[in-house]
Amino acid sequence: MDRRSVIKAGMVLIATSVAASIYRPAGAALRVLSGGNRWHAKETLPPTPVDPAVRMFLSDKEYAQVTAIFDRLIPADALSVSASQAGCVVFLDHQLAGPYGQGSNRYLKGPEQAGTPSQGDQSLRNPAQVYRIGLAELEGHCQQAFGSSFEALGAEQQDALLAQLESGSVQLGRLPSEVLFKQCLANVHEGFFADPVYGGNQGMVGWKMIGFPGARYDYRDFLAQKGHKLEIIPVSLIGRI
Repeated sequence: MDRRSVIKAGMVLIATSVAASIYRPAGAALRVLSGGNRWHAKETLPPTPVDPAVRMFLSDKEYAQVTAIFDRLIPADALSVSASQAGCVVFLDHQLAGPYGQGSNRYLKGPEQAGTPSQGDQSLRNPAQVYRIGLAELEGHCQQAFGSSFEALGAEQQDALLAQLESGSVQLGRLPSEVLFKQCLANVHEGFFADPVYGGNQGMVGWKMIGFPGARYDYRDFLAQKGHKLEIIPVSLIGRI
């Protein structure tokens, strides 16, 4: 999987998330509320901006491993900076320390069944366990096969090994290799295109690269501009906290 494929998959992730947020089930109806404005600014607590200097979950070794993996999935090139430069590892480190890492949005009580390929990972492992187990198994495999850690391998060796992880042709012992690869791929997408308030997409590099406007809510200034590129400067939640 090359960088272009990774970025395209991430753009699909954004489009799917936006579509999900505006989906209205059949039979849903709009209601007119009268008697004053029922919305009040800052009624809910905003997210706390992530401090990149604070380590939350990953050990130094795991941090180095994830950095190496992410930077092969999204390397620095003419399009943008690398995944780690964009803050994707910081994003992941904080996510794994919270409800996401514990799999709070998944049913993890069993029974455990293999499922079909289209159903994805059906195991009872949460994302934090996938990384803790998978990275340890990856280190063991690299030491046995190459006498070195993944992060110390050359770029071509890293790419070849990632391709093997993706296809499932490498045995990682306690964890299917494709599970680790899919987890890394999903999270590097999320980190590269997340709102910077969560630690990734620093400088909104991901949004600027694809022309995504970010957390804007008012487009009236752009409605009359038809037939040419709008060049909308993206907006982060950080500027609204």
